Amino acid sequence: MNPDAQKLWRAPRWALAVLLAVLGMLGPFSIDTYLPAFSGIAQSLGASPVQMQQTLSAYLFGFAFMSLFHGAISDSLGRRPVVLWGLVAFTLASAGCALSQSIGQLVFFRAMQGLCTGAGIVVARAVVRDMFSPMEAQKVMSQITIYFGVAPAIAPIIGGWLFVNLNWHSIFWFLTAVGIALWIANYKLLPETLHITQRQPLKLSNLMQGYWQLGLDPRFLLLALASGVPFNGMFLYVLSAPVFLGQHLGLAPTQFFWFFMLTIGGIMCGAWVSGRMAGRLAPKRQIKYGFVIMLLIGLINLVANLMFKAHAAWALLPLAIFSFGWAMMVPVVTLLVLDLHPTRRGMASSLQAFIAATANGLVAGVIAPLVMHSTVYMAATSLLMMGVGLLAWVFVRRRWPAIGQTVSHPVP
Repeated sequence: MNPDAQKLWRAPRWALAVLLAVLGMLGPFSIDTYLPAFSGIAQSLGASPVQMQQTLSAYLFGFAFMSLFHGAISDSLGRRPVVLWGLVAFTLASAGCALSQSIGQLVFFRAMQGLCTGAGIVVARAVVRDMFSPMEAQKVMSQITIYFGVAPAIAPIIGGWLFVNLNWHSIFWFLTAVGIALWIANYKLLPETLHITQRQPLKLSNLMQGYWQLGLDPRFLLLALASGVPFNGMFLYVLSAPVFLGQHLGLAPTQFFWFFMLTIGGIMCGAWVSGRMAGRLAPKRQIKYGFVIMLLIGLINLVANLMFKAHAAWALLPLAIFSFGWAMMVPVVTLLVLDLHPTRRGMASSLQAFIAATANGLVAGVIAPLVMHSTVYMAATSLLMMGVGLLAWVFVRRRWPAIGQTVSHPVP
């Protein structure tokens, strides 16, 4: 924690949470806004469904790759420069997407978007632990998740409206404007939260030593899997939204917002509960309850899809409950990850984001196209990915029982 934290931000805690949440929402906002225009983009550029899916996987793999470096660079140069330059690159890439005249160009600029949007979420996590003690950090992380949920809820509404009333190019011009607005806001408001005494040398040997240290720590890897992989139980449906909502449930592009409102509503409620539990309930119990909720609703969702034809009247509710369980436990797991190696929180946030984004990219580019034609396959795959995270957490709890006992002190 920065010893001068109280001097760096004198406004209310929730105001900083809003600023960091807006940074973090840039990644999912870049996905959810253009999903309603999938069919229109494909028709306009003469692209196949597989090629359109590549615009997602290119973005996610770009996000995953650069996530390895955002946090490590911020550990050396500071949080603020990484955020500001990342926003500049995102703005230029968004303009490139808007000007694309072929599917190849769109895939390229989507990859460029992915390379820079990770700066927001990666650095935002590190800033939280720069500024707050563990218990306060859990509350702020939960607030960030709540505010963070607003943007993906409105993104498909905005994207659908722009596509229907203007064209798909306008969606990416809108994202360009968002990038400009965020740069101005962070230039004026975001302080440098990394204390000068906590900076790491920007040397290849030092970076490799840090990656080696974290990469060989089984606690880190298992906690990163526990937080990142279950997210794909929900994200699978986001990636498959054009098929799941448009074909299986028969919803029009302008009706996609029902799915996103319910799902993000679940995330916001789960994050609110997580914040209320901070300091009252041991982290291990909070994580346990989150996994129990995801496991039960995942089983119910699979059985329901086996017995009945998917319908919008019931098929969206399990996803909202699943999201609730995930959001209830993920702020706690994220803080456990960051506190394993306090001197390398930026790098830890980077590697955590890399693991999660790699899983997201595999789901987008490989798994989703294989299972999206069947709601039964989608439900089974969602349950399976949650199970990977659950097994990782169970192993952590049995091998290192001290982890998650208390939120008041960093994990030894």
